[in-house]
Amino acid sequence: MDVKFQSTVLFVRDVPASRQFYEGLLGMQVVADFGLNVGYTGGLAIWEAEYANQLIYNRPASAGKLGCDNVEVYFEAADLDEVAAQLAEAQVPTAHPIQAQPWGQRVLRVYDPDGYLIEIGEPLDVVVVRFRKEGLSPEAIAETMYMPLEAVQGILQDASA
Repeated sequence: MDVKFQSTVLFVRDVPASRQFYEGLLGMQVVADFGLNVGYTGGLAIWEAEYANQLIYNRPASAGKLGCDNVEVYFEAADLDEVAAQLAEAQVPTAHPIQAQPWGQRVLRVYDPDGYLIEIGEPLDVVVVRFRKEGLSPEAIAETMYMPLEAVQGILQDASA
């Protein structure tokens, strides 16, 4: 099983305020800006709590303190089905089985022994290549995945090399 750690995602109530803290005060560099989700060099990301809670749990964020059911640790695995089977065999409790996210990436979410939410998703380059094999144009892939067209074209070029 080839699973590697990718990112820690912190759910936040106010993305602009969090960006000011992480970028303005701590000097973190943005590597991916999807509006409600911002990724930084080094593996930290922030995600707007209301959107994240609706997407993952199909419920609004609790009005209480953050840090309970709103922090997830993110990993990637190219063979998500193999990982899911191994986790099921080990009887790891799941938040949900493999499902496609709105941008097409397949993910599953499980709980670690302490109840922390762990997400394991396909690498985005795997999703781009899968969409291309399914017949989507680079432009359609970029639109579906909310990615810059240049990034999609670069992934496809690397995959064909």
